[in-house]
Amino acid sequence: MKKIAVIIDDMFEDVEYSKPAEEFQKVGHRLVHIGLKKGKVVKGKKQEVAVTIDKQVDTTSVTDFDALFIPGGYSPDKLRVNDDAVRFVKEFVNSGKPVFSICHGPQLLITAQVLSGRKITGWKSIVQDLKNAGAEFLDQDVVEDGNLISSRSPADIPAFIKASLQKLKNS
Repeated sequence: MKKIAVIIDDMFEDVEYSKPAEEFQKVGHRLVHIGLKKGKVVKGKKQEVAVTIDKQVDTTSVTDFDALFIPGGYSPDKLRVNDDAVRFVKEFVNSGKPVFSICHGPQLLITAQVLSGRKITGWKSIVQDLKNAGAEFLDQDVVEDGNLISSRSPADIPAFIKASLQKLKNS
């Protein structure tokens, strides 16, 4: 099965992490939580879910993983100010390996400058940011463009999981 990097920090959207993570693990995929400090416990914004960081992003290589998962919430905005997190995401997208991003997750993709000419969706408050980054915004429950899979919100989680699992199966 696949080894999935989950780039995450405090204030992630609990359900946007927990539901996909549960489904990925249910079919045998392994999650490795990537963050700013190994061993740190990060919590969702609703304080329902806690995650321990397995590896620091500054010492982590894209070659160690088969896919990248970026949950939404405030976590992507917190991570996008860290050069190592941005570099990791940019290298991941450029590797051609699958990248799964939901809600505010594309904020990391914007900062990594990997969206020019790509189709994507995301939370309504970042639509203009996506367009300014050169992306074509599509208001759909899930958008697949090459190695990128994106969804808008918690309401889209079933479609997001389905598309992500299919991409993992085919990659």
